[in-house]
Amino acid sequence: MPIRVLIVDDSGFFRRRVKEMLNGDPRLEVVGEAANGTEAVEMAASLKPDVITMDIEMPVMDGITATRRIMQANPCPVLMFSSLTTDGAKATLDALDAGAVDYLPKRFEDISRNREEATRALCDRVYTLSRGHVRTAGAAAPVRSTSAASTSTVARETAAPRGTLARVRRGQFKILAIGTSTGGPVALQEVLTKLPAGFPLPIVIVQHMPGSFTPAFAARLDQLCQISVKEAVDGDALYPGMAYLAPGGKQLVLESRSGRHVLKVQEPQAGQTYKPCVDITFDSIAKVFPSQTLALILTGMGADGREGCRQLKSGGSQVWSQDEESCVVYGMPAAVAEAGISDRVLSLDEVGPALAQI
Repeated sequence: MPIRVLIVDDSGFFRRRVKEMLNGDPRLEVVGEAANGTEAVEMAASLKPDVITMDIEMPVMDGITATRRIMQANPCPVLMFSSLTTDGAKATLDALDAGAVDYLPKRFEDISRNREEATRALCDRVYTLSRGHVRTAGAAAPVRSTSAASTSTVARETAAPRGTLARVRRGQFKILAIGTSTGGPVALQEVLTKLPAGFPLPIVIVQHMPGSFTPAFAARLDQLCQISVKEAVDGDALYPGMAYLAPGGKQLVLESRSGRHVLKVQEPQAGQTYKPCVDITFDSIAKVFPSQTLALILTGMGADGREGCRQLKSGGSQVWSQDEESCVVYGMPAAVAEAGISDRVLSLDEVGPALAQI
């Protein structure tokens, strides 16, 4: 049975364009169109779609309010269409807080200048989100989508044990490295707000996110957290209790210069899929702190971070990963767990308190 999609946008032209793209994929079927948020809430209740694509700015009721009401009454994966502007970034982050699970640029040219590639990216994203989790209003953890695939037997059999964490030795870690993608903004907020102001480690964060979004996201986290959070800039020195967010559209690496540990922001090279890339950042950290890194892989599509974690693990560092039940998309953590790299598998609500004990 194909994945049932509801399209929400006040532009009839945009709805027709998205409908044509989605219906061209045999895995997907557009079952309804709504021109504003009020219609979206009503149609979500009557049609029970597997995925909803949602515009942000609409008459009658905006997409953020509609998303919040849908997640309260009829939880469903919501994919936001966003403009890649500062205002668009803030609105998209608000939508993610309201319960949306992911976003794509509203200008498909920002996804790819090749129409077929843009169409494939949209269809793959909708299909993947239908297999993931959604967050119900007020719930501590996401719940499984109605069309979700079964849990990964391989991940369950190869993942490291859960339960009480092994005691962390004083001075065992020099840095905390976090990698995440889809569902990451909310997951990072959940984790970082649990850390005390005196957290003893510097934190390097790689979140797959456009360059126009990372300044607003870093500022939002800095306002919410007891630790300090900033978008990393070239030449930043590492300090305890400071979190450095990799800038979108760039690559972030750690270097050792005359006994100082400094972040370097680099232009991406041709052929690099992720900008920023968890593997690239983690690989550089493995060269500087081969046995003194705590790596954490949170919710996200794909397998970015697996090879970087493998490098860290081989050097004697520890790797923690988020469990399937609390992930929006169990891709990146699954890749680490299935490879046998993860030392601990934790639910999202366990991660922050466990880190706070360091």
